Amino acid sequence: MPTVIGVDSSTQSCKVLVVELETGDIVSEASTSHPDGTEVNPEAWWDALQTALAQVDTSHAQAVSIGAQQHGMVALDESGSVVRPALLWNDTRSAAQAEQIVSEFGSEGITKRTGSVPLASFTATKLAWMKQNEPDLAARVAAVALPHDWLMWRLQGYGPRGESSRGPDLTALVTDRSDASGTGYFSPSSNRYDDDILSFTLGHRPVLPTVLGPGERAGETELGWVMGPGGGDNAMAALGLGTELGDVVMSLGTSGTVFAVTSKPAHDASGAVAGFADATGEYLPLVATLNAARPIDAVRKLFGFSWDELAHAVTLSDPGSSGLTVLPFFDGERTPNLPDAKGSLHGMTRASLTPENVTRAVVEGVIANLARGVDAIAQQTQPPSRLILIGGAAQNPGVQTVVAEQLAIPVSVPDSGEYVAYGAAKQAAWALTGQKPSWAAASITLETGDGAGIARAQFDRVLAEHPGLAD
Repeated sequence: MPTVIGVDSSTQSCKVLVVELETGDIVSEASTSHPDGTEVNPEAWWDALQTALAQVDTSHAQAVSIGAQQHGMVALDESGSVVRPALLWNDTRSAAQAEQIVSEFGSEGITKRTGSVPLASFTATKLAWMKQNEPDLAARVAAVALPHDWLMWRLQGYGPRGESSRGPDLTALVTDRSDASGTGYFSPSSNRYDDDILSFTLGHRPVLPTVLGPGERAGETELGWVMGPGGGDNAMAALGLGTELGDVVMSLGTSGTVFAVTSKPAHDASGAVAGFADATGEYLPLVATLNAARPIDAVRKLFGFSWDELAHAVTLSDPGSSGLTVLPFFDGERTPNLPDAKGSLHGMTRASLTPENVTRAVVEGVIANLARGVDAIAQQTQPPSRLILIGGAAQNPGVQTVVAEQLAIPVSVPDSGEYVAYGAAKQAAWALTGQKPSWAAASITLETGDGAGIARAQFDRVLAEHPGLAD
């Protein structure tokens, strides 16, 4: 039976799935770790990918595609060597450069050019940081790639002079709209790089990866596998989940994300909604929060609850948690932009201050904040028709209850899985056959609960009443 390979090269690890082409069934999988840190030598990703591929059955493989962490800056010189360790999305040293870019082009102007207001995570800000702090290295930069671009280039046999079979052909670098849309110098609406932004950030125009369309072939590996164009992790996850126009995904991991598949691009000058592209030719507006599962887990540990006990505690409290509201900004917050904020508990009385109410309140606070992201995306693009709930906390019945209460749309919860790698496998099959597969994961649909507006209204009111949260 022919198979295809999907790769998720994330911040923490490299995951590889081998999937049957016809059925979408996973037949083999492996995972290898990546180094910690906010800057990493890309060779560590290459080593991890090779190790993971060696641990799975590739004997019937015909195609491969790679999804990876977005934004990371891989700078190459003319010989194909990496100029410096890659600065990753979670490296915030370029926050000042993000402000400089906005100051130069204006928030409205930069949003019209690229669909997003740049943050420190974006590649453009990292190039600007290197130009200002490491000018000699910046002057050597002949090409700039993203993590998935560079890994595909290496998998095809390209690389540093003398260390690769095909040599340092920088023009062979390719990418896709989804990953390019997170650089801060690409427009997903016009499908063009912005040379003015590049000139401002780096000082010269390097070679940039050719942007491929959905399902287009990126070339072949040294083993003869067809390669899909790859993509950013959120876009690959959306593809793996089988999202359609009107779907919005809420991911409850360490941090939180909300992203939707829309036919209309977002241009949010406030910076709350990033105007990314998806992997199918549409758009993927996205809102990110710093606080999702971690505040919930912190309260769970405070009361000594297991995850099952946490779910039970939620059911013992009514919507609105008897008037308690938690603003779950335990680690500061990105959306809303309150980097110095702290978590806080409001509305306490002797009667309301119970473990059950506090537990429900922290879950309600996390979901209310992400629901504001759903609203922001809808205002920028189009109303959502379905919410898909994923992430580590998504399988908890208590969390599911609160999500179903707060969202006035159907909520679907797929079985847990490696959706970035699965989406990459789907794309590999698409590139191989010319048809996007219809593989789909099993899921459940939640019943909409009562009291949907109570916790949201409390959250919005408390947030409005405490403008000094970041003090």
